[in-house]
Amino acid sequence: MAMTDDAHDEALYVLTAVLLTPARFPSVLGDDYPQVCEVLGLAARPEGYGLVLGQDGTGARWTVVTDDVSLVACALAAWDCGMEFDLTPGTRSVVGALPGWPLALAVAAPGVPAPHDPEPEPGPDGLVRPPLSPPDCAGWGPAQRRLGADEIASQWSVWRAQVGGDGAFRSPGGGAEGPTAPDFPAGRASTGGRTGATSVDQGADGEPVEAAAKSTTPDGPSHAGIRRVLQEARSYLRTPPPPGRVRSAYASGEARTLRADGPGWSLVARTDDIAFVLLDEEPGEVLPVGRGPELPALLSALDSLAARPATPSGGVL
Repeated sequence: MAMTDDAHDEALYVLTAVLLTPARFPSVLGDDYPQVCEVLGLAARPEGYGLVLGQDGTGARWTVVTDDVSLVACALAAWDCGMEFDLTPGTRSVVGALPGWPLALAVAAPGVPAPHDPEPEPGPDGLVRPPLSPPDCAGWGPAQRRLGADEIASQWSVWRAQVGGDGAFRSPGGGAEGPTAPDFPAGRASTGGRTGATSVDQGADGEPVEAAAKSTTPDGPSHAGIRRVLQEARSYLRTPPPPGRVRSAYASGEARTLRADGPGWSLVARTDDIAFVLLDEEPGEVLPVGRGPELPALLSALDSLAARPATPSGGVL
C-alpha cells in the first residue's frame, strides 16, 4: 500500500493489522476503547478504526490509521482462513500515519532493513512526539494482567479443564488446592509459582456457592479483591462504563464469552459457566469464581450492555 502522509509518500509493506473498535481492540494498551484511543492520540469515534502495521522502504516502523473498519475486518477474516488479501485502504479513508508500532511484532518485511523507528518529526501542530512503542510487559502490571485475561479468553477450554465443579483449581494429584495452572505463552503473562482459587461451598441444589470470607490456603489471595471486582462489575449495571469496558464475543451454542475490565482488574467468563479474575495486586494469580446463585444473573446483565463485534458484512456476532 502507499502511505498518504505528504512527508512519507512511499510504499508500506504491511505486516499485520488490528481492529480498534469499542468491541475489539488491543486490550494490552488499555482497559477500554477511549483509553486505548488516548494512548494512540486518536479521537474515540464510535465506528472505530483499523490499524495497519508495516515498514517503509527504509525499514522504519509505521502504523497507518484508517476509518475503513470493514476493510480491515475483511482482511483479518481472510488471513485467519489462510487466504490472501490485499489490504490497501483508500486514500480518503486514511486518518494518518503514526511513527512506530503500539504492539510488539516478531515479523519483519523481507528485502528491507531491520525494523527501526523513524526519526521524530514535528506533527501538524508543530510538536515532536516520540514514536509509538509497545507497553512494557517485563513485569506484572496492568498490561500483563490484561494479556493474561486475553489468554484465558482465547484458551477457555484449557483453563476450564483445570477447575473442578467446586470452582477450585485441581492439582496434578487430583486435589483442589496448591496447583500451578498452565503457564501463559512466552512473552505473555505468567501465573508465577502459585495460583489462587476462590473457596466455594455446595448449596442446597448442589451448585457451587462462593464463600467470600474463606481462602483456599492460609497464604492464598484474599477474597476482598474478588468481592471488589464483583461489586464494581455490578456498578456497571447502574452507571454504564466507557465503551469497551465490557465486551461480549461468540463462544459456543447460545453462550457468550464475556470480558470486563476495571481499575486494577480483569474478569473473563462464559455466560453459561464460571468466571476467572486477575488483579494487579495479586501478581500472576488467576482466581476462579464459582458460579453460585448470583453470578449467572450478573453475567447475563453484563452481556446485555456489552459491546459486540460486528461482522465484515455489518452484522453483529
